Amino acid sequence: MSKDQRAQIDALLRRPRPEGPRSVDEIRAGFEALMAQMIVPDGIRTERTTLGDRPALRVEPDNGPPGSGPRAGTILYFHGGGWVYGSPESALTLTGHLVAKTGFGAYSVDYRLAPEHPFPAAIEDTLSAYRALLDSGQDPTAIVFAGDSAGGGLAITTCLAARDAGLPLPAAVVTFSPGLDATRTGRSMDTKKGIDPILTRESMEHTGAMYLAGQDPRQPLLSPAVLADLAGFPPMLIQVGTNEILLDDSTRLAARAAAAGVDVILDITADVPHVFQSFAGVLDEADRALERAALFLTQHVRVPEAAAAPGFS
Repeated sequence: MSKDQRAQIDALLRRPRPEGPRSVDEIRAGFEALMAQMIVPDGIRTERTTLGDRPALRVEPDNGPPGSGPRAGTILYFHGGGWVYGSPESALTLTGHLVAKTGFGAYSVDYRLAPEHPFPAAIEDTLSAYRALLDSGQDPTAIVFAGDSAGGGLAITTCLAARDAGLPLPAAVVTFSPGLDATRTGRSMDTKKGIDPILTRESMEHTGAMYLAGQDPRQPLLSPAVLADLAGFPPMLIQVGTNEILLDDSTRLAARAAAAGVDVILDITADVPHVFQSFAGVLDEADRALERAALFLTQHVRVPEAAAAPGFS
């Protein structure tokens, strides 16, 4: 039953951890070990490549010869990890399920991480990757952004950076438990303390300081939930769980988007943790959430005329 599944995952995430701040290497190794336990779907193939100035993981449906390309669209995916840890491989359960469920291809960007490369290095890399897709001739109406946690934040801030650079925006954006407020002023930072089995204010301030490197968090590219002008943004789907200290990052961004006239769906699932979609194949809510995300993406990507059914355009 789903209640039992949620309880087992909560217990897994609450296993004792070393006391006090951990080193960057310890944080990175622990996260990779956790994410290596997640289920990657069948029916996909992966290949290391480059996109823009950075390495990337290409993920494609395994239903044709290598290099045959995606069915109709491209997902530009940004992995989570507090801008300090994580990789395209650690997010493969999410990227893989989106690819398997949509039939689209994906690029998961291996953007630079703090503290070696603090803000705005990650945004520079994700914007470069998007620009590379456009320069290769891809139509922005067939490109979507998606990301989890810090990568969900990058999906939003990359849109901001693209708009400021005069680039066309992607067809849609999907975020899983996005991190959208470096000021840490959301009420859920306190009201969900102890309810969230993963994140704490202290842990986020520890890694957040590495990303900020002394910069003022009160700027749109660091705190879009409270400061960004979202006018002209593409349709957005924001998925988040009620057990997250980052819950209010999502609710406030959705409110800003709606006030700016943006089509936005705020999809809140009860009693699930941060980026619960990672538990696809184990947690019923994760499977259903990814189905909704895949449907949203397929609804907003324009199918090229050559691929459309006869009599349709």
